[in-house]
Amino acid sequence: MVSDAAIATIVGILVTCSLPFYLKGAWIMIDAETVTWGVLTHHLKYIFVGLTLTTVPMVTWMIPRLFVQLNGISALHAVLGLQAYAMLLFGLTGIVRVFQAKREADMYHDPDPDVDIDELHEKMSHWRKRIRVGVFGYVIFWLLAWTTGVVRYGIRYLTQYF
Repeated sequence: MVSDAAIATIVGILVTCSLPFYLKGAWIMIDAETVTWGVLTHHLKYIFVGLTLTTVPMVTWMIPRLFVQLNGISALHAVLGLQAYAMLLFGLTGIVRVFQAKREADMYHDPDPDVDIDELHEKMSHWRKRIRVGVFGYVIFWLLAWTTGVVRYGIRYLTQYF
């Protein structure tokens, strides 16, 4: 059987590996002069990988073990992680509106990857602000949760060696 420390190490590595994907996805949006559907879908590919690297270990290993080892730092870690996903959910409310505008513009049947998404609806800038708030909030809380997770890992698995 694989030790708890080995699984925790693999989970920590997977979650840590998601950060470069988030940063690359963010850079794609920051670097684009005009956000087109092509830019947006390229950005989402990186974000999806990052979310997968974070969410799969969380759902399969972290959440099932949470209540067994609930203490101060694990509770803080869980609250920060939960807040990160709450911010992501807030951002998704803007994304849903963007995709609705795309449907109303019939861009699913007649796609034009060079169309500026701001031209699809008069409230697009509001929806994109909602997405930005959700994304920045997610990243901030993700970093805080990651930091507490590293501290928790160190306390639980590395203190026995020092």
